[in-house]
Amino acid sequence: MITLHIEHPVTDYAVWKRAFDRFAAARAEAGVLRHTVRRPLDDPAYVVVDLGFAEAEQAERFLGFLTATVWAEPANSPALAGRPRTRVLAVEEDVRSREDLQPLEDMRQTDTVRS
Repeated sequence: MITLHIEHPVTDYAVWKRAFDRFAAARAEAGVLRHTVRRPLDDPAYVVVDLGFAEAEQAERFLGFLTATVWAEPANSPALAGRPRTRVLAVEEDVRSREDLQPLEDMRQTDTVRS
């Protein structure tokens, strides 16, 4: 798995999130398999986004799209504050403990009971 890692400050998280969500189709079309949005506990005006791709070329192409189309145009990135820091990363190891997986199993059981 290849990850496009992006982090930057935002002026308003809710405004930023709405803008992020508007590009869901572009992410899917670019080959994004998964995404994670995080915020530091001590800085709610900062976001860290990881976008997962199958191939490095897809991540590099999407980074080009973000740079030229999204971040270059204030209307497409209304709450962006500052210049995004980015890196394309390769996963070397992804280990999850049994305890980390338990909440997911609990959610699946709850969903099954509701169905």
